[in-house]
Amino acid sequence: MRRWLVLFLLATSVVHGAAASPADSLQLTLAEAIALAQRQSSDALAARHTLEAAEWSYKNFRANYLPSVTLSSSPSLNRQLNSITQPDGTNVFVRQNQLCTDFSLNVSQNVAWTGGTLFLRHGLQRLDEFEQHTHGYSSVPFSIGYQQNLFGHNSLRWARRTEPLRHSIARKQYAETMELVASRASSYFFMLAAAQTNLDIARQNFAVSDTLLSYARRRYERGSITENEMLQLEVGKLTEETNRLNAEAEVEDAMQMLRSYLGIKDEVALSVVPDTLISEEVTDADEALTLALQNNPDPEQLRLNVVESEGALSSAKANRGLKADLYMQFGLSQKGATVKDAYAHPLNQQYVSLSLSLPLLDWGRGRGQVQVARSRLELTRTQSEQAMQDFRLNVQKMVRQYNLQAYRVKIAHRTRETALRRYEVARWLYLQGRSSLLELNASISEKDNAQRAFISALQTYWSLHYGLRSLTLKK
Repeated sequence: MRRWLVLFLLATSVVHGAAASPADSLQLTLAEAIALAQRQSSDALAARHTLEAAEWSYKNFRANYLPSVTLSSSPSLNRQLNSITQPDGTNVFVRQNQLCTDFSLNVSQNVAWTGGTLFLRHGLQRLDEFEQHTHGYSSVPFSIGYQQNLFGHNSLRWARRTEPLRHSIARKQYAETMELVASRASSYFFMLAAAQTNLDIARQNFAVSDTLLSYARRRYERGSITENEMLQLEVGKLTEETNRLNAEAEVEDAMQMLRSYLGIKDEVALSVVPDTLISEEVTDADEALTLALQNNPDPEQLRLNVVESEGALSSAKANRGLKADLYMQFGLSQKGATVKDAYAHPLNQQYVSLSLSLPLLDWGRGRGQVQVARSRLELTRTQSEQAMQDFRLNVQKMVRQYNLQAYRVKIAHRTRETALRRYEVARWLYLQGRSSLLELNASISEKDNAQRAFISALQTYWSLHYGLRSLTLKK
């Protein structure tokens, strides 16, 4: 009896030490897998490109409030017959053959408080008349002007409220996405860990069933067990062989999914090493909610939705009533046959225009647009308040689940150790002939389920861990 017990123990130990890593294999911890995912996964690359686009958009927004300098020129050649009005009021077709060349230097500055534009201008123009063989110059040495929509929607002022929010949201969304990438990587990681566990279980059970079958045949020859029990062990061995083949295919599928998500191009064999150590610290719900309100992009997105709706209402009100555009320009100008003459003794020039537009009959269209914008604003506010309430409840719920899951992992760990000990005792009793095959199979099933439950508990724990980090952005 001792000889068969030694053989059984040797067979089991061989299975535990048989997995030698090939040269083209890669063993990963959870932290290493997450680092790879955050560096080169498609989700991480997309998040970085999105953040870069948001940064450039914010730079463009800030540039709207800085001075701009523009050098422009629009030369033109005119050779055609044109109708020219004479001093006596008649029109005569005159052949024109002229070249007009010019350049202007413009400096403009948007005024966010009013929504208008202040500008400075300098320009020089030359006109060549080829038919008369003459030419002349016209200059604007200095000109200052201002243009303003008096009662319109001030998009510059509203942009100062919306664009910083968008920029802050983009940065927080990037940080949130990195945590979600970690959560997804941990999911694929533990899918492979679960598949590896199933394969280890299948290999162990196959080795045990083979040893038990050999042992049972000896006992059957001595007449100490029935043929039915021996056949039951033979069926069990065939079943475990099928389970092993299925587990190998499951490992291959999980390995490919993890390799694809991590952006690993080479066909390397991956294996994972789950970290069984978890945090002993209990997360405080109030602290987590405070961090979530500060760091998560969702609250700012809800505020942005309200501000945009308020801007839409302001625009609808501005478009309904009186519209007025003011344009003012003051400066110096001169003309002459030479460039020097065009700048000598410049003359004052002023230009002011005011255009007004007042809708007298629009059949209630403007009022209807205002009412629609107001209704949408109230709807947005109501939805934002409800979304904020749901957000708070979701944070508190996830904190409770996270704290509870840490305790579940500890229970699953103790259950696994106890089930493994029970299996060892049941195996020894069966080999001693003091226990039935039914009890041994029950202990094997409990051991296998406990091992799978422990990996599943770890997977849920880390999923909640990174899910909570994506809400609070707490490192």
